[in-house]
Amino acid sequence: MRCVIARFPFELTKAGVLESMKGVKPEPAIGDVVVIGRRQYPVKQVGEVVTRQDRRDFSVGEVVRAMTKLGFTCLTVTAEEQASPSETTF
Repeated sequence: MRCVIARFPFELTKAGVLESMKGVKPEPAIGDVVVIGRRQYPVKQVGEVVTRQDRRDFSVGEVVRAMTKLGFTCLTVTAEEQASPSETTF
């Protein structure tokens, strides 16, 4: 699929994104995330890996639009959703 991110055209495929993200450890994600496999990656991290551009060069919306068109699930995660039940204090 052809898409434009930060004014540059890219030919992205779902398989290509999966291959690019293979072995990449997800950063802590609060805010907009892309679900790739069983992991949630911050949108900016995915955009940086896939496009090889600096995160400041593109918007979250550009990457979310591209990832959604490729069939990936994009979510907004809050701090409460990020915390696991085992982290509760008594």
